[in-house]
Amino acid sequence: MYGTVRDEIRATLEEIEAAGLWKNERELTSPQQAHITTAKADAINFCANNYLGLADHPDVVAAATAALRDWGFGMASVRFICGTQTLHKQLEHAISDFLQTEDTILYSSCFDANGGVFEVLFGADDAIISDELNHASLIDGIRLSKAARYRYRNADMADLRSQLEAAKAAGAHRMVVVTDGVFSMDGYLAPLDQICDLADEFGAMVLVDDSHAVGFVGDGGRGTPEHFGVMDRVDILTGTLGKALGGASGGYVSTHREIVALLRQRSRPYLFSNAVAPVVAAGSLKAIELARESGAGRETLRHNTALFRELMTAEGFDLLPGSHPITPVMFPGEDGARRAAQIADEMLTHGVYVIAFSYPVVPQGKARIRVQLSAAHSEEDVRTCVAAFVAARDAVR
Repeated sequence: MYGTVRDEIRATLEEIEAAGLWKNERELTSPQQAHITTAKADAINFCANNYLGLADHPDVVAAATAALRDWGFGMASVRFICGTQTLHKQLEHAISDFLQTEDTILYSSCFDANGGVFEVLFGADDAIISDELNHASLIDGIRLSKAARYRYRNADMADLRSQLEAAKAAGAHRMVVVTDGVFSMDGYLAPLDQICDLADEFGAMVLVDDSHAVGFVGDGGRGTPEHFGVMDRVDILTGTLGKALGGASGGYVSTHREIVALLRQRSRPYLFSNAVAPVVAAGSLKAIELARESGAGRETLRHNTALFRELMTAEGFDLLPGSHPITPVMFPGEDGARRAAQIADEMLTHGVYVIAFSYPVVPQGKARIRVQLSAAHSEEDVRTCVAAFVAARDAVR
């Protein structure tokens, strides 16, 4: 029976490869850090979401190692049966305290957090108004809800107003505006102050996935709500422990205590998935502690980002504007995907690891190499990256 299915799958794989959209996974033979070793070469890593350099921080590693000894390897259960340890409660309290929310619930990933929140809170009489460039996990989570779905153009407040008006006119009971705090392919920050103003005007809630901001955006690293001064106006925060906060795994919903209580009762990814591993909980606890105290790290990250943008602009590269460590180097046009992929491959021969992105991950004709700066990079690392871009551009015509 599989014979026919095999042929169809092979044809699909050939189509993906022929279109230049094949995603190769490069094997690392070292820990995740600013300088890595791949199966082919040693390289400076400009691909990871390791914004504060905590993925291999000795204090995080030590905390995880101690937890492995003291708390075991895994929970072998879901939270409400026998999968909750003191570590899990401590981590939830630490996240709530850091983000200044009433309560927090842990998930195995932010994808699961976003997959578990909408179905519980929003039903057929409600409306979800979502930014068109929201992360796939938000899109998939919204699809699981029976609520009416409205989509507004990326960070377009006039269109958001129109969609809120349409939802209200349709008689929506609960309304929620959903947005990424930072859009991961562009590095743009959602205008949360304006979003909150519109939500207040229409009586809507606000949900923000702040995965690419928590730990390093804002004066205290509390993310885009802190940056825009709306920490007390965002109703629901989702996020990950797998980027700036240690880089392992795990996600959360941090919000009002009643919402967390309801999610513990009805959120399917929470009820039917194993609890976060003890080593991840302990390492993440230490990472949050370090992030809270990492003013110098956030300043280094800002410096590295500004330096990279300045040097690349001087060399004539096309960058999307912004100040976030996600810095897309653009290769527009029909030939852009090929050039971006070739330049990324060539840069590895110069000791710099970057990845090209093209359709369907980004819009057709807007291929890019997404460079991600880290506080773990030195100024020399940043300059080496720019020099590799220049050399690769000269080699690829």
